[in-house]
Amino acid sequence: MRLKFTKMQGLGNDFVVLDATSRPLNLAPEQLRRLADRHFGIGCDQILQIEPARQADTDFYYRIFNADGAEVEQCGNGARCFVRYVHEHGLTAKQEIRVGTLGGVIVPRLEGDGQVTVNMGMPEFEPSRIPFDAPARARAYELLLDGRQVDISALAVGNPHAVQIVPDVDRATVARDGPLIERHPRFPKGVNAGFAQVVDRRHIRLRVYERGVGETLACGTGACAAAVAARIRGLADERVTVSTRGGDLGISWAGNGSPVMMTGPAATVFEGEIEL
Repeated sequence: MRLKFTKMQGLGNDFVVLDATSRPLNLAPEQLRRLADRHFGIGCDQILQIEPARQADTDFYYRIFNADGAEVEQCGNGARCFVRYVHEHGLTAKQEIRVGTLGGVIVPRLEGDGQVTVNMGMPEFEPSRIPFDAPARARAYELLLDGRQVDISALAVGNPHAVQIVPDVDRATVARDGPLIERHPRFPKGVNAGFAQVVDRRHIRLRVYERGVGETLACGTGACAAAVAARIRGLADERVTVSTRGGDLGISWAGNGSPVMMTGPAATVFEGEIEL
């Protein structure tokens, strides 16, 4: 099978984008892993698949597969690349589109300056819906890691996140604790592990160990989760800049009952074909 693809990136979080709007595409996990492999394939953090809408009030459907071949609910940086892709390939003329995902409907909008804003929906704090094993909703929880207690905020922004507030993100034990949190038994579907340093009320520095991928240069939903976690702890304002190793995202959240809004760049790197 020869497969056309587009390589894209948002703040260094990179994607292989596949167009399945005109014909169905069902790749096996081993094929997805081959695409994501940086030595034997194209190389990416996630594979994004664009499909026809499944709901009457949406324009497209969006599937996300991590580098390990597992399908996941949401990807914020991928959502920005998604709207740029459908514009560049003439699949829509709309500046704002509604996109169905496994984690619900998102609304990305292409701005006049080339940036992309995405309505990521309302954050979910109810433990059973994250999902997270906890008796009741709380601003913070204690999580046991190899005999050590760490404080996290648990929430979902389309997919699950565990956010730690750390004093210095450069010294955070991402490589050690990221895998332990990702596979922690209290998160039955796994979780993205965020390490957030609150520089001031309008600025957060962030590293994320992504479920099924490892540490990435940026994570859009992780940036949203970090901003929300800092705000519910009283550490951040409504609008913040979240600095990742790949660059900055603008995140705003007015509080309970409001959606999280994310603004940042998205770019095409190259296009090509691969034999699978």
